[in-house]
Amino acid sequence: MTSTEAAAIALQDCAALWSAGEIRASEVVDAACDALVAGLDSPGLRVLAARTRAEADYDVHDLLPTALDELGLVFHPLASGTGQEAAARALARRMLAGRLTPREFTFWIHQRFGHELPLTERLAELDDEYDILEYGDRAVSQVDVEVMAEAHRLAAHPTVAAEPTGTPGGDRGE
Repeated sequence: MTSTEAAAIALQDCAALWSAGEIRASEVVDAACDALVAGLDSPGLRVLAARTRAEADYDVHDLLPTALDELGLVFHPLASGTGQEAAARALARRMLAGRLTPREFTFWIHQRFGHELPLTERLAELDDEYDILEYGDRAVSQVDVEVMAEAHRLAAHPTVAAEPTGTPGGDRGE
């Protein structure tokens, strides 16, 4: 994977996590800066990357859809089903990169989606298994291995098709 591909995935992941309410707008601006440094470029990306931390909370909502659209990336509307799946995939990539433990990852998934999101159902079940380890014959490492396998499955698909919304980039499928 080239650095521009990695930067595009990182920007897409930040956008999904921001839309899901999991990260601050300033992290999206940081990802836009990283994308520029990696070689991605568009007018909207430059404007987004130029926001200060103070401006980010006010401006990202308006600037992000355009920047993503110009780069051929998908903006997932706030609280959309595809946005939830994109956020889960983004968290899987963060866990695989060592930014979360397997336990933290399953806890986040379970707290956020319960057993309702088919894409992450197995992860919610594995979170339940962590809770009962002391009563069974499985070790934490065994559950961790299963969580890692699920994370690899999720991370294998960097984007999901957006739901039609009429917003810029909202009708682009990947």
